[in-house]
Amino acid sequence: MVDLIQNTLDGLATGYAYGLLALGFTLIFGVMGRLNITFGPSIMVGVFAGAGFSQHGSGILTVLIVTIAGAVIASAYVERLSFAAIKGNAALASMASSFAISMQLEEAVAHVFPGRTYAFPSIGTLSVIDFGPFFIRAEYLAMAVVAAVLLLGVHLLLTRTFFGLELRTLSDSPEAARVSGINVARVAFLTFLLAACIGGAAGFMIAATDGQITPKFGLWATLKGLIAMVIGGLGSLRGAVIGGLVLGVVEAQSQWFLGAAGREIVVYATLFLALVLLPYGLTGRATAKTARRL
Repeated sequence: MVDLIQNTLDGLATGYAYGLLALGFTLIFGVMGRLNITFGPSIMVGVFAGAGFSQHGSGILTVLIVTIAGAVIASAYVERLSFAAIKGNAALASMASSFAISMQLEEAVAHVFPGRTYAFPSIGTLSVIDFGPFFIRAEYLAMAVVAAVLLLGVHLLLTRTFFGLELRTLSDSPEAARVSGINVARVAFLTFLLAACIGGAAGFMIAATDGQITPKFGLWATLKGLIAMVIGGLGSLRGAVIGGLVLGVVEAQSQWFLGAAGREIVVYATLFLALVLLPYGLTGRATAKTARRL
């Protein structure tokens, strides 16, 4: 029982990071109705930029700013080429275009950083916090706290600001948003940048916790974010968080009982079961808009 609870705590800590990745996917999908395959590689650009500055002696705060800025710049590049430039109801064209640009970004990073592994600065020492028979790494606790603060900030932004009202209107009905005079292109672009900020912060926390990054980071972030979003429910901000937490716990439990190889099998089996038994996710209801997009 102690192992079960301990694994659950570890999974919840990492699940918050997965929830942030899923939140970025959900924001873009909710507003544009399109999947951004380049979300993970855009975060990877920021993470490697942060690692590059770290190698030249920059402090942890500078690395954080550079990581987020790198993800934002890469995402703006993607939005201009793969989403803003492709008009109309052309979700498949945007997905194919973003896939091509994701390959471009990964090749660019591999050219600038030819090594297989790079060190990433930690946000603190590898201390462990004990409480009774359980423990948690300080980095995991910090990641959970930062994720919770970011999620609260996004919630307040969406519910207490005029931009949030515009975003929710556009997400509910693009036609109504246009009739109401909302600048759809501006809101979509700002949503893209908001998702990039969240993704950059999540990438920083994940890399700082692991202490290293590899060129596979972009693909890894894309898979984790997409799986968490699908489990939680497409287009649902609440579902993105819940999906991330579920994914984190499933990974931690399967890692403990079955090892790394078994963990991946269980994760993809969970995704398959979610698609078969709950096609609209744990929080989802088959809204007309979601059904149309699917």
